Amino acid sequence: MGIFDKLFKKGELKEGPKAEPMTAPEQAKAPEPQAEEAQAVGWDAIEKEFLRIYPGQTNPKHYGTIIKWIMGGDDPLDGISVYDGGDFWHFVSFGLTEIYEKECEDPDISGYGYELTFKLKKNQFEDEEAEIRCICGILQMVARMVFKNGDVFQPFEYLYTGQTEGIDAYRKSNLTGFITIKDPTVETIDTPNGKVEFLELIGMTDAELKTLSDRASVEALYNKLQSDVTDYHRESVA
Repeated sequence: MGIFDKLFKKGELKEGPKAEPMTAPEQAKAPEPQAEEAQAVGWDAIEKEFLRIYPGQTNPKHYGTIIKWIMGGDDPLDGISVYDGGDFWHFVSFGLTEIYEKECEDPDISGYGYELTFKLKKNQFEDEEAEIRCICGILQMVARMVFKNGDVFQPFEYLYTGQTEGIDAYRKSNLTGFITIKDPTVETIDTPNGKVEFLELIGMTDAELKTLSDRASVEALYNKLQSDVTDYHRESVA
């Protein structure tokens, strides 16, 4: 059984596809919008917020989809950018909110209301590019759950795989699942298409995940961890 063949959210079994690395090649920069996407106001607003956090990083690592979801592709996110946070990589998704024109009826909320983020501690990886692409695949997998199953995630929930394989590219880490928090680095933003929040995933060990039962327990575990940066080599705090 591969990683995330089965996934639990808040203790309930959820069937989910494997977290495969994105097949699209790395782009030199975020793709320029096509003619029909000329007003990428949501996308621009997200980039503006990350430029506030990471001044000068106008050309972060970027991984775009080859065939968009709307065109029948498998990846719901149009792209994922990866900013250099010094001792970690900071991922952000583009696609759970309305990154182009306004389509949903609620004028106050953009799309599902949030994009996904993730902070991966830099280590002496066997293959850093493989690890970055692995996280991109996981973010696509979580977004796919939202698009296909209607699973809208909130802060202080947990994603439990029920398996012992690591979430890293080579399945060696003790981290096997995730909790969610509101990304403390990124501010909620108002865009022309509505409000956008940033929901961060943090890697957790099997032992830690087995202690969780509700949002209060997730928050308590996060406070005990004292970091939102996922470190594949850390010890369990449970």
